[in-house]
Parts: sequence; structure tokens; C-alpha cells
Amino acid sequence: MNYIETLNYINSLGNFGKEPTLDRINNVLSKLGNPQDSFEAVHIAGTNGKGSVSAMLCNAFCLSGKKTGLFISPYILDFRERIQINGEFIKETELCEYAQKVIDTGVELTQFEFITALAFLYFKEQKCDIVIAETGLGGRLDATNVLTNVKACVITKIGLDHTEILGDTIEKITREKCGIIKNGSVITSFNQDSQAFTVLSQYNPIIPQKEKLQIIKSDAYGNTFIYNGHEYNTSLAGEYQIENALIVIETAQKCGLENKFIKQAIANTYFPARMELISEKPLVILDGAHNSDGAQALSVMLKQYDGKITAIIGMCADKDCDEVLKRTLCYCQKAVAVEIENMPRSLKANDLKLLAQQYCPCDTAQNYSEAIEKIKDDDVIFVYGSLYLASTIREKLKNFFKI
Repeated sequence: MNYIETLNYINSLGNFGKEPTLDRINNVLSKLGNPQDSFEAVHIAGTNGKGSVSAMLCNAFCLSGKKTGLFISPYILDFRERIQINGEFIKETELCEYAQKVIDTGVELTQFEFITALAFLYFKEQKCDIVIAETGLGGRLDATNVLTNVKACVITKIGLDHTEILGDTIEKITREKCGIIKNGSVITSFNQDSQAFTVLSQYNPIIPQKEKLQIIKSDAYGNTFIYNGHEYNTSLAGEYQIENALIVIETAQKCGLENKFIKQAIANTYFPARMELISEKPLVILDGAHNSDGAQALSVMLKQYDGKITAIIGMCADKDCDEVLKRTLCYCQKAVAVEIENMPRSLKANDLKLLAQQYCPCDTAQNYSEAIEKIKDDDVIFVYGSLYLASTIREKLKNFFKI
């Protein structure tokens, strides 16, 4: 199969409809020679912040001289973002080659199980020293939970998301995510819900010490803070990225990395659609906030521009849309609702407008280009509501607004 045929095959597999179990992934990996046993790993679960933490940690290990694999989901711009080594995406030809090896095992898999098996085999054959691996959903029965040589387990901020699968309380969701914990220890955020802390406290958690944190600056261009006597800068904007950076610091130090590599990694990490600065004049920020906690984190930045903001919003119908809009649109002077392109689960623009106009005046647009035209003369623009929206609108925004 060529690259497009391979992507079509992977996308045809689907993630639901099969019983949640580790049996299938263990079976296919056994047939592939158990590649997951060939490298060390940092395993990361959580509701919000996994991608940013993973990217910063990957950079830190790369800078220290380790050949470092990165396995993340979802992707924003290119499917191959999901599988990287030292910051380089897997090549299209390699993706096809390794996909065929997984297909040849004859094991029926979900989409995520298939990608996980492909990635782990790739990391083994490319002789990675360490792999930074994000869970896809949950933890206990996530396909990545076959990793054996785990140097550190991380659980980022936990919130209510995917409740139909993981449970309808923070405690239930936390228990599912704690299923990845090995060696009896976990690095986590100081900003967890009390229900999450109740569960996490059973696992000897390493928690960044808030009293040792001093925030110097936090704006659309990044953050500067002092932690435990050392000054750090994040290129990733949003005050919540300080929380993520502290997890990275504690994890990297636990793994024995020198602080010079940690500082450099945090300062230089770039991640699309995480409070991403698209333009300075007008100020255009693109963010993937799509659940309650993501909206709360975004609202900290929105407060700085209270009453001056125009929002372009698009959301999936299976998310708690009203909660996201309630937390964010109160800071906006107006909004434009769009349907997410190529996303069957997207809320229709008119339905989103009905929800949004409870909190600020809201218009609709038939497509992204029309939405951009409607807001192009405004001074402060935030685009958010879904990573799928961020993925599909990003290029249009970058082409229209030049930094």
C-alpha cells in the first residue's frame, strides 16, 4: 500500500466496537517480538496537558543525548506527528512498511491498538533509548499499558472527559488513569481535584511544591517563573503551561537529567494549538480547549483581554459544550460559531449559536473563510472549542494573518 492507502486502512479500523482489553495488543506485540520490552519509557496519562508535557520531556531527553521516541495523540497537522524520533516524524515510506508488518500478523485490532503496535515496533527497530508515550484514553486498559521498562509514570491534570467510557466522577476517572502506574510511584500536578488526590495519594506521588514557585510573567508570548531557586522560561503560552513545566522538571530530575537540558527544553518546546500565537496585530490565539478544565485554563488568558475579545468557536456535540462556553464567553464581546469541517460529530453552527448567545452575542458562518472575514478587523481574536477545529482552521488563519 502507498501512504494514502495506508492512512485510509488505519482510519477504517475505528476505536470502538471491540471489548476493552489488553489481550489483542499483547497478542500482536508477541507476534512482533515484544518490541515494547526493548526500550525504556516515560508513560503519561491525564485529561489535559499530556501533549505539552510529552513534547517538553522529549526535548529534554533529546538534548541529553538520548535517542528519544515520542508517541502522542491526536495529531494536529500531520498523522505522522503521532510517531517521532528526536523531533523527526516517521517517514511516509516507513509508516507504510511498519503498517504492513502489523497487518501481516493477522491480528484484528482497533485503530489505536494498530498505531501503538506500529510505533513500538518502529521504536525498537530504530534502536530508541527511551520513548515518551501518551495514553490514548484512560490508562488501565489503554493499549500503551503494555510498556514494561518504565522509568517514570506521569498523570497530568484530571478532569471530566470521556465519562461514558472512564466513569462519571473524577475519582473513577483517576482510578482508570492510575492503572498505568508501575514501581509504586507517580509524578503529578499540584493542581489536581481533591477527589483525584485521594486516589493518587495511594501511589507515593511526587508533587511539585507550589510554595517554591514564583511566577514572574505570564502572557500570550510565554511564561517566566522561578522554581526551587532556578529561573525557567516557557515558549508555550498560558499560565497552565507552568503547571505542565513543573511536572516536566520533577519527571526529568527523577530520570537523572541535568537541569541545563530541562531549562533549554522547556524554553524551546513548540506545540501547535496550545495557546498558539498566530498573529500579533491583530492578536490571534488558537487553542484546543474542548472540556471544562481546558476552558478554565483558557479563561485565565481571556481575563487579560476581558471585553475586547472576539471568538471563533467550533465544538463536537459529544462534549460538555455549555460548560466550555460558560467559562469562556463571559470574557468575549462577541462570537462566531462554525461547524468543524470534516467532522461528523461537530455541533451544527446554529445549534452552537443557541448555546453561545446565553453568554455573549453570537453570529454564525457557513465556513471558516466567512468566519475569518467577519472578525478580521477586530483587535483580539481567540479561536477554540476543539482540537479538530484547531487542526482544520489553522492554515487558513496563518495564511490570512501574518505574524
